[in-house]
Amino acid sequence: MTQAVLFDLDGTLADTALDLGGALNTLLRRRGLPEKSMDDIRPYASHGANGLLKIGAGITPDHPDHAAWRKEYLEEYGRCYADRTVLFDGVNGLIAELVRRGLKWGIITNKPAAFTDQLVPKLGFAAAPDVVVSGDTCGEAKPGVKPMFYACGQIGVAPERCIYLGDAERDMLAAKNAGMKAVLADWGYIAAEDDTESWLQDARIAAPTDLLDLL
Repeated sequence: MTQAVLFDLDGTLADTALDLGGALNTLLRRRGLPEKSMDDIRPYASHGANGLLKIGAGITPDHPDHAAWRKEYLEEYGRCYADRTVLFDGVNGLIAELVRRGLKWGIITNKPAAFTDQLVPKLGFAAAPDVVVSGDTCGEAKPGVKPMFYACGQIGVAPERCIYLGDAERDMLAAKNAGMKAVLADWGYIAAEDDTESWLQDARIAAPTDLLDLL
């Protein structure tokens, strides 16, 4: 029944934490603040600039200097976004098999298109995605459903014929609210305090190729 598999990017398909964290630590050094360890950064790497600034410097969106910090962080990330980012083990094996079976696949990420459009072609996917939707493609990001419906429209597959794989609660919410099957990627950027058992999900998997058992 499944005709397409759609994926989150950061923490699901690609291990972007080293570059996201590297940009954060460069900014912290410049500002005279202590760097954060990768153990501290990794669970929040898919929370975007706002999440990283919060754990790195305690800067939240209501802080008067937040806009300046965010701009500087994104500029720094723009210089290193592909330096150490790689696909997780098993991702290309999964994608190759999806394509072999005639399924479509795509990416729905909250990452701004300015980064997504540059990073995706550099990752070396076994086959090019059929659709890529960024956080600013539709004027709404996950957990909103507009990106989910937009992706379905682009590939011509109904939401109920799609699986969405992600590593965050917003991924599960967006998928379920759009009528897709929601699958949690246990290898992703999940914090110790995340109550994953309470997240809306149809299944959870330990490795990318485990998804094949659900098809």
